[in-house]
Amino acid sequence: MAERPADRERRTPRLRHARVISSERITPHMIRVVLGGEGLAGLPVGDHTDHYVKLLFAPPGVSYPEPLDIEAVRRDLPREQWPTTRTYTVRAWDPAGPEMTIDFVHHGDEGLAGPWAAGVKPGDGIHFMGPGGGYAPEADADWHLLAGDESALPAVAAAVEQLPPGARAKVFVEVEGPAEEQKLVTAGDAEIVWLHRGTRPVGQALVEAVTALDFPPGDVQVFVHGEANFVKELRRHLRLDRKIPRERLSISGYWRLGRNEDGWQASKREWNEQVEREQETGGADG
Repeated sequence: MAERPADRERRTPRLRHARVISSERITPHMIRVVLGGEGLAGLPVGDHTDHYVKLLFAPPGVSYPEPLDIEAVRRDLPREQWPTTRTYTVRAWDPAGPEMTIDFVHHGDEGLAGPWAAGVKPGDGIHFMGPGGGYAPEADADWHLLAGDESALPAVAAAVEQLPPGARAKVFVEVEGPAEEQKLVTAGDAEIVWLHRGTRPVGQALVEAVTALDFPPGDVQVFVHGEANFVKELRRHLRLDRKIPRERLSISGYWRLGRNEDGWQASKREWNEQVEREQETGGADG
């Protein structure tokens, strides 16, 4: 059977192009980049607070003809010249611009996206795919639980800002130290707790805080994202110990210690399936 155009479109996400409008360092390790341009017109952002896009980074010394045809690149160039993707949350969206804000964790020369964000200038371009997403605070929840590390902070912050007026929320954010805290504005009744990691393992303070929390009564909607190992611990705690239904949980590992995004994404499905099996059986860590 001949392949229909609609089938090809579903399999190949739409590629868009944006240009840097501005960038600023909002904390010692967080850089905010605002993107704009005609490529953002009609971008379907707004329904979720965890919207994300996949940014494309070319290898050093490699450039592609415009408009970029990712299928042609993968067909005609060796794999080492293909662009690398990195996934980032849409921190804010202004359809009037249109403008899309993305916050990047920056640790010197480590990684791809952080150094890019540290060196960009207005007018620089970037290709991206997306958005995806699936979570937003629901008005009918009795209360909300949000927990995450720096990688989840943009999504947590976006959710806190969009809490319904008076909505009760317990929010835990783990960062390196006091200098990494950000001011979060909300119409909700949110208790925001900043946990300073220092030299402790990533997520240890989050696990301690959530497991020690005196849960308010009623229906809770949960958002827990960040490093995969602490996410796994909290997912087990929330499902097995707190008996929270799966449909009330938005839980995912954004990254994993010792893996870059390529390695983590390649193993993420197997990792999640293993966690689900353990939760169903009440088993220990594998």
